[in-house]
Amino acid sequence: MLEIRYVWELPVRVSHWVNAVCVLVLSVTGFYIGNPFYPASDTAAYIMGWNRFIHFTFAYLFLASLIVRFYWFLFGNHHSSWRMFFPWATKSGRKAAITFFRYYTFTGPKLPYEVGHNPLAAMAYAGVYSLFVLQLVTGFAIYGQFQPDGFWFGIFGTLLTWIDVQTLRLVHHLTMWLLGGFFINHFYSAWLMDVKEMNGVMSSIFSGYKFVERDDL
Repeated sequence: MLEIRYVWELPVRVSHWVNAVCVLVLSVTGFYIGNPFYPASDTAAYIMGWNRFIHFTFAYLFLASLIVRFYWFLFGNHHSSWRMFFPWATKSGRKAAITFFRYYTFTGPKLPYEVGHNPLAAMAYAGVYSLFVLQLVTGFAIYGQFQPDGFWFGIFGTLLTWIDVQTLRLVHHLTMWLLGGFFINHFYSAWLMDVKEMNGVMSSIFSGYKFVERDDL
């Protein structure tokens, strides 16, 4: 018998889609800033200026979205809690993660069931949020150098004395490609589990609800 469960709270769903849009926009504009791939028709076009403006605007939006999500790590429901992202801290969590890994790599036939994130996915998301933070730190550190008396240089100015700007740019650029690879895998994995579990994984990130078979719990 199916049971309808409210899994993803509204702030979690909103931050998910804001993060997705921000990463897409930041990747396109950031790639253009580093390697302009279309020319301006005249000197008044201000294409680079607009790309930089959009890039910085969405960087602030990305920061605000992450602040909301980190708040929900602490005060959200069980499925959005920070504890879900560290399954390796318990014996049962490690066992479930190994079982999911075997299923994903076609070395184990058993498909475990989790109402929220499965342990393997949760560990991957913990890594992704670490990459988000890395992108913000390196991005705002680079941004801050253009205003030495500004807020961001005051926060990350010391970082620029430890690591040269070109290395920060390289880290920022490579992390963009890592996130791009993750999102391809993320979409495929979500679609796969939606087909296999038939519990509304894809629609749940819009509605917040999943359809759970009691026998699976």
